[in-house]
Amino acid sequence: MACIRFRGSKMSVFPLHLSTVFARRNSVFFCTMKSTQTGTVMNENNIDSHDRLKEGKSQNQSQTQIRKKTPQEYETIIGIETHVQLATHTKAFCSCPYSYGSQPNSSICPICMGLPGALPVLNSKVIEFAVKLGLALNSKLSLSSKFDRKQYFYPDLPKGYQISQFDIPIAVGGFIDLNLPVEFVGGHRRFGITRVHMEEDAGKLLHSGLKMSSQVDLNRAGVPLLEIVSEPDMRTGLEAAEYAAEIQRLVRYLGVSNGNMQEGSLRCDVNVSVRPMGQLKFGTKVEIKNMNSFSAMQRAIDFEISRQIDLYSQGQGSRIVQETRLWEEGSQRTVTMRKKEGLADYRYFPEPDLPEVVLTNEYINDVSCSLPELPETKRRRYESMGLSMQDVLFLANDVNVANFFDHAIEKGADVKLAANWIMGDIAAYLKNEKLTIKDIKLTPNELAELIASIKGGTISGKIGKEILFELIAKGGTVKGLIEEKDLVQIADPTEIEKMVEKVLRENPKQLEQYRAGKTKLQGYFAGQVMKESKGKANPKLLNQLLSEKLNVKS
Repeated sequence: MACIRFRGSKMSVFPLHLSTVFARRNSVFFCTMKSTQTGTVMNENNIDSHDRLKEGKSQNQSQTQIRKKTPQEYETIIGIETHVQLATHTKAFCSCPYSYGSQPNSSICPICMGLPGALPVLNSKVIEFAVKLGLALNSKLSLSSKFDRKQYFYPDLPKGYQISQFDIPIAVGGFIDLNLPVEFVGGHRRFGITRVHMEEDAGKLLHSGLKMSSQVDLNRAGVPLLEIVSEPDMRTGLEAAEYAAEIQRLVRYLGVSNGNMQEGSLRCDVNVSVRPMGQLKFGTKVEIKNMNSFSAMQRAIDFEISRQIDLYSQGQGSRIVQETRLWEEGSQRTVTMRKKEGLADYRYFPEPDLPEVVLTNEYINDVSCSLPELPETKRRRYESMGLSMQDVLFLANDVNVANFFDHAIEKGADVKLAANWIMGDIAAYLKNEKLTIKDIKLTPNELAELIASIKGGTISGKIGKEILFELIAKGGTVKGLIEEKDLVQIADPTEIEKMVEKVLRENPKQLEQYRAGKTKLQGYFAGQVMKESKGKANPKLLNQLLSEKLNVKS
């Protein structure tokens, strides 16, 4: 067994014949970390348990003193580094595929394992996706950029360095526009973008919890990422969470990533600092990791702001150090993970095994022409159609919902009615069944046909709902279901009048109560007539005739 000793720990590599690695994709390669101190498990967080316990006690003691809102005398500065995992078929520098949740080390090769002599070859799709995102973020693209080696040791980084971009990224500058939710005052915001650069992902450590060791899964090693670095333009946890949500919408609209935070396809590292109001110099920056939802991001930032302000207000500002902290969902607090590295620690230098990335204006124009309508443009278009901001934010939030709505409008559906159906009955069905709009059998064309049938008086709204759920679950056509189930609305006044008279004859007691002043019973009679007509009576005509009969003077 090969052993490498470092800093009092031992890394054991299980023996594996190299020909097996080269020949079989489903071979398994494990690297195990064991501490030389009995009873101590090393993990990737490098958390000092003594410091963490001490910090936890201190935080618990001052928890009641932490202010819930930022006092006016302090200003919060927030910036975000977002890692977007690209939806390419293969990794960044080799032909290995990547599938979330696959068997550990089942998709690795000498290149992504970092074996000596294996040379990387850049996946051209990574460049295309980077250009798409750069254009969508209004960034300036670099016609010539390069890759660099970012040096650091970590058990799941097999080469001992990460291929990234340092001083010449593929895109610089730019901005992103968004609207805050109306329930939080709302309003338009613009946040600046510092840069977008290409890089590869590292592997992953697996912790069984039963053994005094950690195992290395290199499936994710070499998966292409785009890192988006924002300007420090955000001031609250809400703004940061909405910014991150807009990045997720953007990459999904572009089709460059699925953006699923729970799978690690979208990861946000948030930098938070606090300074006295009016001070130009930034406060000490603290990085927060391990946030797997936008609501968790908002809570983590708000806690960190309160923690830093509390230390400042107690005259202990020196205790705020540049570090990386983890968000603990269970205790709803941030805890120290490790001291933050500086640029000098990474010892960047140009990647000698990869050539420059050279873009032409013709290539950029071709990619630009392929861009879809982006979230902000779609929101402005929906606003111009007369929809409320609440409607706009709901419909534009999911690219698949937006596409469904757009196609229904193209087929002639009334804008407001289509929005109401999608946001009401359809959305409720999707939530209850835990489905997406792509999973149902209802088509935009049939939704437009359903709305037209109701507006034209062919069927009632009640019948329309029954048809809707039939179409969602089983598919088919509106016209076909109307004919098959004989659902055509009854609009003949004579026929409806007969049903009204029958209901009144069969309910003399209720009729007497109505004429004695209990006028709310009209709804009861309307329901009985609708039941008699099997839901097919024209509601407007029914209520008109019913009112006449109820109020006739005897």
